[in-house]
Amino acid sequence: MTQPLMPKATAVWLIDKTSLTFEQVADFVGMHPLEVQAIADGEVAQGIIGYDPVLNGQLTREEIARCEADPALRLQIQSSSLPAPKARGKGARYTPVSKRNDRPDGIAWLIRNHPQLSDVTIGKLLGTTKDTIAKVRDRTHWNSANIKPRDPVILGLCSQSDLNAALIAAGERPGSVPPAPLPDAAEDSAA
Repeated sequence: MTQPLMPKATAVWLIDKTSLTFEQVADFVGMHPLEVQAIADGEVAQGIIGYDPVLNGQLTREEIARCEADPALRLQIQSSSLPAPKARGKGARYTPVSKRNDRPDGIAWLIRNHPQLSDVTIGKLLGTTKDTIAKVRDRTHWNSANIKPRDPVILGLCSQSDLNAALIAAGERPGSVPPAPLPDAAEDSAA
């Protein structure tokens, strides 16, 4: 069941203007009955002005009268005739200035460890351009001498879930990154 707008203010109005039980009000607004009782006692929500659910089209007077007559019944929110708002798509990804120099390192890591990812996918994942990806790949980037491949998740350029989703879309199983080579035991004993 969807909850009404401003549940605490709606509970204040229902307590003040109706004879519904605490359980009925709590069930309708999605609160605990003891919290509704505390509102009725004046311990909680002292400065909140009641929000009329009848005036705002969330309930009808008939629905309130029906539930006042029988404490076992529960209020049903009225369905809205308004269309649901459309979700807006994500805009361009913003990368803070402090992390912009890390972006080529993340690109290099993705190119080295996940070559099956397309430039478009890398661009969306890290919020960069195809031109920058091509320059890192061709080693013609202005800072190519200082680029060290580093995990973009650790750098904070993308989330692990976004990276996993991109890998699944590219047909790779997430977590199948080849392990980094370990130093030889002979080098460790010589030092």
